[in-house]
Amino acid sequence: MNSSYIMSLLGFEWLDPAYIWIFFFVLFIVILILHFVQMAKFRNLREKYEMFMEGNEGKSLESQFENLFSDISDLKQASRKDRRDIDSLLKTIQTCYQKMGLVKYDAFHEMGGKLSFALCMLDKDDNGFIMNSVHSNNGCYTYTKEIVAGKSAIDLGFEEKEALEQAVSNSNSKDHHERVIKEASKRVEKSS
Repeated sequence: MNSSYIMSLLGFEWLDPAYIWIFFFVLFIVILILHFVQMAKFRNLREKYEMFMEGNEGKSLESQFENLFSDISDLKQASRKDRRDIDSLLKTIQTCYQKMGLVKYDAFHEMGGKLSFALCMLDKDDNGFIMNSVHSNNGCYTYTKEIVAGKSAIDLGFEEKEALEQAVSNSNSKDHHERVIKEASKRVEKSS
């Protein structure tokens, strides 16, 4: 067997140099195939990238991102303004009349038809008024009584007491309003 001087120095005198050439040739072919596969993948990726960067009607992706960031900034400002408006409304609603009690009655039993009434309007702290309208043959007389913390300094008639009790125990009570306000505040905070 003919071995080369270099192969014998390396201790591979038993190995034919033709096998080494065949090995490198096969390795070269495999690398060449992998190169073409990678080139095809790269070309495909580049086409997708260029299409993505162009966007609709020739706009670049960069301008689309700028528009989106501008829109997001506008939405954040609008959300902050909405939050301030909601806070202002929540403060204002605290002083509005939120509870009502109404009792219709026949002031003079000979009249028929319950044309007289006692109307109680209260805010969340049970402050407000009772308006009593008494209807008779001679006309209609209306008067009011102030209510502070659910009580009146002036004695109340039976119908007025009933209207006050209705208003104080109204299903739209302070607890109900506070729960609704807290839920609305939580939803607004989550969206901010």
